[in-house]
Amino acid sequence: MKTTVGLILAAPLVLAATPLAAQDHSGHAGHTGHEESSAQQTVQTTMDHSTMDHSEMDHSKMDHSKMDHSTMDHSKMDHSTMDHSKMDHSSHQVGDLPAGPPPQEAFAGPQHAADAIFGAEAMARSRARNHATHGDMKTGVIMVERLEARVAKGHDAYLWDVQGWYGGDIDKFVFKSEGEGEFGGAVEDAELQALWGHAIGPFFDLQTGVRLDVEPETRSHFVVGVQGLAPYMWHLDAAAFLSDRGDFTARVEAEYDQKITQRLILQPRAELEISAQDIPERKVGAGLTKLETGLRLRYEIVREFAPYVGVEYEAKLGETADIARAAGEDAAGWKFLVGLRAWF
Repeated sequence: MKTTVGLILAAPLVLAATPLAAQDHSGHAGHTGHEESSAQQTVQTTMDHSTMDHSEMDHSKMDHSKMDHSTMDHSKMDHSTMDHSKMDHSSHQVGDLPAGPPPQEAFAGPQHAADAIFGAEAMARSRARNHATHGDMKTGVIMVERLEARVAKGHDAYLWDVQGWYGGDIDKFVFKSEGEGEFGGAVEDAELQALWGHAIGPFFDLQTGVRLDVEPETRSHFVVGVQGLAPYMWHLDAAAFLSDRGDFTARVEAEYDQKITQRLILQPRAELEISAQDIPERKVGAGLTKLETGLRLRYEIVREFAPYVGVEYEAKLGETADIARAAGEDAAGWKFLVGLRAWF
């Protein structure tokens, strides 16, 4: 009897000493939501995701809306093994882009917002300099296309072909000079051109100006032509000439740089000359007058300095060939070339 009374009296003390976390509240229907919420928060705040293998987790069944990500350290999570293809991102929607022109409020401010901070005058100078250094720069170059010795049967000669320009992308000043002569003899042909070049497309310039022949006699010409990069990377230079004596002639040059290596380059080249009438003092007949075709193999020691060797076939055509043969000259023949191509 005493033992039973003692157990009844000690029961409240035992229950009071038991931790609240160990008590079973499953029978208290009114506290079920509170218990689940507290347990979920406890698990989320104490879970170490850095050691979890997410590759086997099915995220499509997880309710991420109830997860507290504020206390999760994502920097330690290994996402490399996660299969994102199985994750349902359908709820991540981006709003539709607005249609139509920008609203009028977009044009309410100044055209250049920086003017309000640094001043309109200072920013105008800055924009002008920016335009000058991004598209309106003045550049120049001198290109020695051909400076070569030409060895042929009974006729060893030299030749130069130089051009250069100075200006911007749209307009520039262009000069050209060509000539040839025999070693130990006089210059046979020499000409100078001063041209204005104007861009008529991304790859071609229209060129117009004057040409002055110094040898074999002084003669001036009006020049109009085009120069640029034709399809398949052919460099094209074509021009028509009207002399002060009424002679109309034309010349077309084309060349192509075929890279064998980064420094070894094979260049096929062709040049054709045409005359609209006979020019007796120049020993030129009407029609096609001359054709030159050749190959030059150059090695760029540096990009600006490239010696070369080559061969070229030169033939006078039509009436011009007849005039040459009548004078006892060869109308056609091969030449061996040694030369230099440079620019600066």
